[in-house]
Amino acid sequence: MAVLIDVSKTDDPRDVVHRAVQALAEGKLVVFPTDTAYMVAANGLHESAVARLASLKADGQVEPLSLLARSFEHALDYAPSLPPVAQRLARRCWPGPLTLIVDEVPEASLVNRLPNSVRQTVCVDRAFPLRVPAHPLIEAAMRLSVGPLVVAKVRTNSSDAAPGTWAVTGAAAAAALGDAAALVLETGRTRYAGPSSVARVRGAEIELVREGVIGAASLGKLASLMVLFVCTGNTCRSPMAEALMRGRVARRLGCLPHELAERGLLIFSAGVAAMAGSAASPEARSAVAERGLDLSAHESQPVSDRLVRFADVILAMTRGHRDAVLRQWPEAAARTRLLSRSSTDVSDPIGGPLEVYQRCADQIDQYLEAWESELDWGQLPRLRRDTSEVEKHANRHWE
Repeated sequence: MAVLIDVSKTDDPRDVVHRAVQALAEGKLVVFPTDTAYMVAANGLHESAVARLASLKADGQVEPLSLLARSFEHALDYAPSLPPVAQRLARRCWPGPLTLIVDEVPEASLVNRLPNSVRQTVCVDRAFPLRVPAHPLIEAAMRLSVGPLVVAKVRTNSSDAAPGTWAVTGAAAAAALGDAAALVLETGRTRYAGPSSVARVRGAEIELVREGVIGAASLGKLASLMVLFVCTGNTCRSPMAEALMRGRVARRLGCLPHELAERGLLIFSAGVAAMAGSAASPEARSAVAERGLDLSAHESQPVSDRLVRFADVILAMTRGHRDAVLRQWPEAAARTRLLSRSSTDVSDPIGGPLEVYQRCADQIDQYLEAWESELDWGQLPRLRRDTSEVEKHANRHWE
């Protein structure tokens, strides 16, 4: 029988993690909690351990095997050709309850460095499931482990189980696996007590293989192309840029500005020194109203971790705004640019008459023309709901 460790009763959880990592290195199987269900893990560099995990799957004791990564950036080492729509989902959902089916295993993928038997076990028709779970124990174990973890959800008929018979407590997982695992780390019922959502992305098309914690509607929104405009107080320049860009793209897509979210496009603005909830200045509202656009419902907001993490393109009004963003979020450097695309700043019209705001709006709109041409509108997500019987059959491996 596996050793069940109640982590809440230990003096130092780090000792438990080190013990688990040592067991993995020795080729043993260890059960970890995640945000969705308890998973039994093997070191991906240990062929016999992965083989035992595969035998548990063959016996129906666990669900399909997945490859775990420590972070979104680490996941790209295994899936360097992940389409932009899939990258958005991964960046916004990981760590979290989303499993992506990766259809390509290019030469640069770290999957090719796994032992041959492990690669053949994890990959089916050159596709493999990839995930970054959200739980401090398994995150710590991945940081300390040499090589990736190969995992599978533990099936159980226990009354303390998620829909679909997944173990959501360590005790249920231990009872289901018997002596197949060396250690079971118990932290109580998992956060979601349900399955991760499973999706595969081909180009801009998302196929929801299994609807889990993340529903279909939420998945579509999370895959949207997101543009963020940044100024100081988020009452003048960036709100005008937001409104003007909405108008431009709505005309391009043949819809109304308020319908852009349904088309897979989110356009926001924020300020590096903004207070929350302020209206756009009267002059800014008038300057865009002359162009048939509406800022009456605008409420200012500060630049936040979530906005920066979610944004695909961050367009700053000035070099100072760009630098302020990058000082706090250096990881966003590749996505943060000046609106002017050069060293030219957009002057602050605050305190000036309407004519100054009109000139500012003209300047912003001129810069937006180039960005409208550059952004890849073919990468707006499309959620696919109907699949052929052949595809449904193929997807059952991942359900």
